[in-house]
Amino acid sequence: MARLFGTDGVRGVANKEITAEFSLKLAQAAAIVLGAQSRERGERPRAVIAKDPRVSSDFIVAAVSAGLASSGVDVFDAGVLPTPACAYLTADLGADFGVMVSASHNPATDNGIKFFSRGGHKLPDDVEDQIEAEFGNALLPIGEAVGEVSRFSDAEDRYLIHLLSSMRNQLDGVKIVVDCAHGAASAISPQAFTDAGAKVIVIGADPDGTNINSGYGSTHLSALQAAVVENKANLGIAHDGDADRCLAVDENGKIIDGDKILAVLALAMKQRGELARATVVSTVMSNLGFKVAMQKAGINVVETAVGDRYVLEEMRKEGYTLGGEQSGHIIFSQYATTGDGILTGMQLAAEMVASGKKLSELTSIVETYPQVLINVSGVDKSKVDSDSELLSLVKQAAAELGESGRVLLRASGTEALVRVMVEAREMGDAKGWAERIAVVVEQRLKL
Repeated sequence: MARLFGTDGVRGVANKEITAEFSLKLAQAAAIVLGAQSRERGERPRAVIAKDPRVSSDFIVAAVSAGLASSGVDVFDAGVLPTPACAYLTADLGADFGVMVSASHNPATDNGIKFFSRGGHKLPDDVEDQIEAEFGNALLPIGEAVGEVSRFSDAEDRYLIHLLSSMRNQLDGVKIVVDCAHGAASAISPQAFTDAGAKVIVIGADPDGTNINSGYGSTHLSALQAAVVENKANLGIAHDGDADRCLAVDENGKIIDGDKILAVLALAMKQRGELARATVVSTVMSNLGFKVAMQKAGINVVETAVGDRYVLEEMRKEGYTLGGEQSGHIIFSQYATTGDGILTGMQLAAEMVASGKKLSELTSIVETYPQVLINVSGVDKSKVDSDSELLSLVKQAAAELGESGRVLLRASGTEALVRVMVEAREMGDAKGWAERIAVVVEQRLKL
């Protein structure tokens, strides 16, 4: 059997790969592994489950809940809430694990299942492997030993109070456009910003089960840009379908990516003495301009592989307090165990108020270098780090670009594809080297 888990849980087309039967069996396998500690203590395991508003989430939640309850796990159904809310509530309730049914920024036809361990942390690879090894097995207790499924009635209130408790200052006088991607944040994100004192204009907050991420949200920012300019707002905040990420738009309608958000927050935390060891964690895909800005500010940058789970692992291992990705996954270890788009947006707005600066001023500390990305498909990605001619060309490009540029080759985790990324101060240099390297990748690694 091919590995079930990808970089962020199990994901696929709903009712094709992610069927009711599959979901039930995966839940039963997870119950065996993630409920083991409580069973050893003679206690009944407990799990929190939440979902995004895709139409398929209903049957998947029902199947997962059935799988867990049939395995002797008590299930607390939190309903439609963001992924970071599921992680937070898992920790807040002291549950053995959490389950989020969502396909994040994917289209409505897709769905997925991801798990959080006790404390609300994403699962390491070895635990995912244990769940896969138990797939098809089940405990199946009888009588009073079966689990109960109940509504987590105050789930939204608990999470909302948590978000508001993170704020150092109110957002009075700030006009914000919030784009909820017709997703899991559609109710709670506008409420959180309103309760924090902001004047909120809401778009993309009418989920019908089939329109999640469609034309709105962090993958379709044009609607937010237009709304910010039209309403003369101070900023715009965009979530994805499960609201674990946040991108922004400044008062001029300019897109502010995760690198710039991370830079603003890192600088503010350093000034307050909250940035552990004056270090921020990012991935290898962060723009070179971000690293230059951090260096000028006296902030160290630790890089990880692409994926917020790797950022989280590095933060937990070394005790760092801030990390994130260009895509908008920002993690504050003081408040969250995973990326949280609502929390990020609120912290960014709070920094605007505290500094008295416009978002365009705050984010001007990062000069984004031109970045060209070319995907080369139909190649043997396993040779990307060993082909001598390709490596020689990459070395030549790196030498010519010097400290003002870089070259990154990445093998896709799921396809026969190699990503060629080149950054440089000048677009012509980035484009020229990217195209030249892509040609050699295609020629040398062709299947």
